[in-house]
Amino acid sequence: MQRYPHLFSPIRIGETTVKNRIFMPPISTNLADKGYVTDALVAHYAARAKGGVGLIVTEVTTVEPTYIYLPGDMSIHDDSFIPGWEKLTAAVHQYGAKILPQLFHPAYMAFPVPGTPRLIAPSNVGPYYAKEAPRAVTCEELQTLIRQFGEAARRVKQAGGDGVEIHAAHAHGLLGGFLSPLYNKRTDAYGGDLNGRLRLTLEVVAQVRKVCGKDFIIDVRISGDEYTDGGQNLNDSIYVAKQLEQAGADFLHISGGTTIMRGSSIPAPGTPMGSHIRLAEEVKKYISIPVASVGRITEPWLAEELIANGRTDICMIGRANLCDSAFAQKAETGKEADIRPCIGCLRCLNGIMFGKRIACTVNPSLEPENEDTVTQAETKKNVLVIGAGPAGMEAAYIAAKRGHHVVLCEKEEEPGGQLRIAAVPIAKQDLAKVVKYMSLRLQKAGVEIRYSCTVTGEMLAQEFNGWEVIAGTGAFPAVIEPFTVFKQWMTADDILAGRAFPGRKTVVLGGGSVGCETADYLAPLIDDLFPRNREITLLEMTDHIMPGETGPGRSLLVQRMRKKGVRMICGAKVERVDEECIYYRKDGEEYCIADADTLVFAIGYRKDASVEEMLKASHNTYDMIGDADTVGNLKSAVSQGYEVARRI
Repeated sequence: MQRYPHLFSPIRIGETTVKNRIFMPPISTNLADKGYVTDALVAHYAARAKGGVGLIVTEVTTVEPTYIYLPGDMSIHDDSFIPGWEKLTAAVHQYGAKILPQLFHPAYMAFPVPGTPRLIAPSNVGPYYAKEAPRAVTCEELQTLIRQFGEAARRVKQAGGDGVEIHAAHAHGLLGGFLSPLYNKRTDAYGGDLNGRLRLTLEVVAQVRKVCGKDFIIDVRISGDEYTDGGQNLNDSIYVAKQLEQAGADFLHISGGTTIMRGSSIPAPGTPMGSHIRLAEEVKKYISIPVASVGRITEPWLAEELIANGRTDICMIGRANLCDSAFAQKAETGKEADIRPCIGCLRCLNGIMFGKRIACTVNPSLEPENEDTVTQAETKKNVLVIGAGPAGMEAAYIAAKRGHHVVLCEKEEEPGGQLRIAAVPIAKQDLAKVVKYMSLRLQKAGVEIRYSCTVTGEMLAQEFNGWEVIAGTGAFPAVIEPFTVFKQWMTADDILAGRAFPGRKTVVLGGGSVGCETADYLAPLIDDLFPRNREITLLEMTDHIMPGETGPGRSLLVQRMRKKGVRMICGAKVERVDEECIYYRKDGEEYCIADADTLVFAIGYRKDASVEEMLKASHNTYDMIGDADTVGNLKSAVSQGYEVARRI
C-alpha cells in the first residue's frame, strides 16, 4: 500500500490537475545569465521534475529591466526571454510536472548594481540595511508596473508555462512592501488601510487573468503573519486571502515572517518543522481554493500528516528537494531511508547575495553528473579510505560507485567522526541524520568497513601496498598549553563527547560557532537564578560573536544565549592564566575572573601531521581530505571527499 496516499493524490488547481501535493517553492540559484535561462537552469529544474515533484515554482523572475534582485536571477521582461523559457518548460513537462515562475519586482530590495536609479518603494521607508531611503513610487508608475506583470505572464503562457506565482509575502519587494504596514505609509488609494495596501496586488492579479485567461494558474504568496509588531497579522491575512480568491487566484502559498527579521520567513536549523503551518491551517478555514504551506517540511511523514489532518492542501518542499532531487520519487516508492537529509543549514543561500551559484552542504554536486549518476572509472583500483568522518564516508561511497574496491578503516567503534559531536548542541540534532544516511549508503554500495581499526605503517606496507589511499582523519581541538595550568580545563569536544564534565562556573574561551554552541549547551534552559544553574562566561578576542557566520541559525543561537544569561565579552584577549584565575585584557584594561572552576577551550582545530607523514613514508599514492587537509566545515569536507574520489 502507498504509505503517503494524501501526499501523492492529485489536486485540481483552477483548470489544471497536478499529479501530487509536493510542490517546490522558489529558491534562488544564480544560474541564469543576465536573466536568461541557461542549460544549467534547465538541468536543475528538470532534475526535480524527474524526481517526482508535482509543481515547481521557479526562483524570482523579474518583470522589468531596471531593477535587479540578484545578479544571477531570472527575468522575462521582454520577448527575447521566451525561447529559454520554452526550453525550460518543455524539460519540466516531459516528466509530468507543472512549472510557474515567481513574478517579482524587487523595488527597495533591488541589488545595488552601479548605475541603478534610486530605488522605489511604497513609501520612503527602506530596509534597515539600506544606504538611503527609497522614493515613493507614483500612481502613474504603478499603472506601468501592473501592465508589466501582465505582459510577463503573457510571455510565460506563450512559452508553455502553466501559470505564475505573484510574490506578495515577507514585506519583500514591491507587492510585499505595499501589502505590509511596515513599509506602506501611503495616504492615497494604494495605502492608508488594508484595502488600500492590498489594491496593487489585486490589480496585478486582475491584469494577469485578463491577459492569460481562465486556464492559467495564478498563485499568490503571502505572509499569514509577519511575526513583527506593526506588521501584517493573521486577521489581516485571512481577509487578504478572501479578497484574493474573489479576484481570481487559483491557490495561495501561505508563508510567514519577513526577510529582514532573521529566522522568521526562512526557519533556522533545529526549529520545528512545518514552521508556518498554523497560518495555512487558519487561512484554509475561510477560503475554498487550495492552500499551500511552507517552511522546514523536510520529511515525507510530516507532509502526509499535514495534508491528511486537513491543515493544508499542498506542501511546498524546497530545501529538501534541493538536497535530494529525487525526494518525491523515493518517498513514493518507500525508499525514505535513501533520501539525502536536509539539515536546514542554509548553505544553499549563503553565497547567493555575493553572486555565487547555489550549493548544498550535504549534496556536494548539483550538476547533471552527481552522486547518483557519477561515471564509472576507466581503470578499477583498490582504494583505502582512512577515517569514517563525513569526508571519508563521502569519498568511500563515490569511489565504490565508480567501481573501485574500497576498504574504509575507522579507529572508533562507529562512523561519523566530528559529526557525532557536532550533533550534540541544541538545534544541531539533524546532523545525526547525515551520519545515519551516509553509513547506510556505504553498506548498500558494498564498502568494506572496519571499525576499531587504526591504520599503521606496517599495514600500508603489507596489506595495502600499492593501494590508492584517501585520508580523512580529521583534526584535533587546539589548546593553549600555558593556559592548561588552570585547576580544571577541557575542550569543547570533551564536553560534547561526554568525556569531561564542567563545573558550575565555566569560562569558554572562543566565541566562534563551537564556543557559542557549547556555551548554549551548558547554560541553564531558563535564566531564573536557580542556585544550581551554571554561570557561563564566553570570551571572544574579536569584536563580534561568530564573525564568520550569517543567517538565522546564528541569530537564534545568540538570542538563546542572551535569554539564558550567558555573559558574552567580545574584544577580550586572554593574556595569562594561573591555577585559580583567568586574566584578560579589554579596551586597554586588565580584568580577572577569579571564581571560575572550569576553563573550556573552543579556539579551533589543528591538523594531525602524523598521518600524512606515515603516508609519505609508505610510498602509496594518497590524498588528504577534509580537516586532515585543511580545517573547514561540513560542506567543504563532503565536497572534497566527492571531488577527490571522482578523480581516481
